[in-house]
Amino acid sequence: MAILFSPFTIRNKTFKNRLVMSPMCQYSAVDGFANNWHLVHLGSRAVTGIGTIITEAVAVSPEGRISADDLGIYKEDHVEKLKEITTFIKEQGVVPGIQLGHAGRKGSSYPEWKGAGTIPEKEGGWKTVGPSAIPFAPNYAAPQELSISDIQRIVNDFILGAKRSIAAGFDILELHAAHGYLIHQFLSPLSNQRTDEYGGSFENRIRFLLEIIDGVKAILPENILLYVRLSGTDWAEEGIKAWTIEESIELAKKLSEKEIDLLDVSSGGSIAQPKIPVGASYQLPLATAIKNAVPNLVIGAVGMINSAEQAETILLQNNADFIFMARELLRNPYWILDAAHKLHAKFDWPNQYRRANPNFKSHK
Repeated sequence: MAILFSPFTIRNKTFKNRLVMSPMCQYSAVDGFANNWHLVHLGSRAVTGIGTIITEAVAVSPEGRISADDLGIYKEDHVEKLKEITTFIKEQGVVPGIQLGHAGRKGSSYPEWKGAGTIPEKEGGWKTVGPSAIPFAPNYAAPQELSISDIQRIVNDFILGAKRSIAAGFDILELHAAHGYLIHQFLSPLSNQRTDEYGGSFENRIRFLLEIIDGVKAILPENILLYVRLSGTDWAEEGIKAWTIEESIELAKKLSEKEIDLLDVSSGGSIAQPKIPVGASYQLPLATAIKNAVPNLVIGAVGMINSAEQAETILLQNNADFIFMARELLRNPYWILDAAHKLHAKFDWPNQYRRANPNFKSHK
């Protein structure tokens, strides 16, 4: 049996296969509210039998949105439509997850097809925040440095967002600590130059994330899983003090002690124009390095994993436990059906689509 299509159990949750639809911004919300675009976008992938679907980054506060068109979970009223979406996803036998995030200094920006940089407040933007008053790039505004009380308020925003996510029916909560957004901004010396207990040393820079994890786990029911998405490296040039794979490994050890359920290993986001060796499975060495160093931690790999054979090889070689896919599932929402055929895997097609299965024998 193909490993990609084999079940995997984390605590009391069994996934029917190892494929995860990775979070991808849709820039289609109004005031944080989900709508029928999100229902169809996520639901159309659910009907194909993917094991897990995780929403785009969902902001825990209005100023935590990447753009004004992002999903939010900062109002009780946000729950209703999200509940409709998770209900449909679960009806397909798929596990729904939500990615909770805060954009920090990269907030108040344009949807990617409209431009880049900070939208001025006079044009509908807002004042951004960060661990230090350092802008992401020349076309981004300098954020307001967060006070200790501000930090504690945002920790509480994550806790409230987690409670609303549970009410909305999500079985997985993923904390977005990657891609140069607020939690990652605290982790990286490129964006965190504080001199208090949230800056400087490795232990201080990871404090914000660990406080969020502690706060969320305190209200988390036993049947809800907690994931973390991490940038394994900033891809900074040699000699520049930045977030590295070595620090990611040390953080992963602490996350294992916190008993998070999965570490989703991505990379980059702290530098506007990094030199990244982009290619097939280019981020896999980061995931594998963490998996080898922290073998008891469940690891997800992501980054230009586009073919069935490629995904299967990663799992066969025990380089990761789950395959996260993003853009390929935008190009081909029904990728998993073709992958099952190529890997000769036993796979239950949706009844409504079975006539398209090359192995299906009609009774008519």
